[in-house]
Amino acid sequence: MIRTTPIVFIVDDDVSVRESLELLVECAGWAPETFASAQEFLARERSSGPCCLVLDVGLPDLNGLDLQKLVSVDRADMPIIFITGYGSVPMTVQAMKAGAVEFLTKPFDDEVLITAITHAIETSRIALAREEGMRALRESHASLSRREREVMARVVSGLLNKQVGNELGISEITVKAHRGRVMQKMKAGSLADLVNMAARLGLPAAPSP
Repeated sequence: MIRTTPIVFIVDDDVSVRESLELLVECAGWAPETFASAQEFLARERSSGPCCLVLDVGLPDLNGLDLQKLVSVDRADMPIIFITGYGSVPMTVQAMKAGAVEFLTKPFDDEVLITAITHAIETSRIALAREEGMRALRESHASLSRREREVMARVVSGLLNKQVGNELGISEITVKAHRGRVMQKMKAGSLADLVNMAARLGLPAAPSP
């Protein structure tokens, strides 16, 4: 079940920074979780709700940029805000190119961080909603029978019912029946919706006759 209170993960080896940010995040209404190292953070099970990561660049084991590479592989729903006491232009560019939403140099104003976290949490919500939508779409497609998938592939390729029937060796009436079930199971309101769904799923084009 997806939790409603967003989590702000804080990874910094300075205990005073962790405590300060924990209080700031808590006062802003989010749920803070602090870690002294990248390995500590990686050992934590994946969160199911909106979240973001406030990450120090200089850490005792993996540095922040290396941790970013690991997180970005399968955690597109966890935006990263970098904080550092010795930022450089190349470092900032590297972090931002890799998808960081903000790069702040200590000391920074609390409101600047709050604004960055607010933006990151909203980005996380959008990513999670997109991920949930894709999951539902894949489940709907998986519920189709083999024949329904064959019909869908040809319909979204632009073939008329009669042409689909000729390719599959079934009647036009049968094609219409399969097509109706496809639209129902995929929850598609129109052919355009169905075409868009096929594109999102990355379905291959129907084979040539």
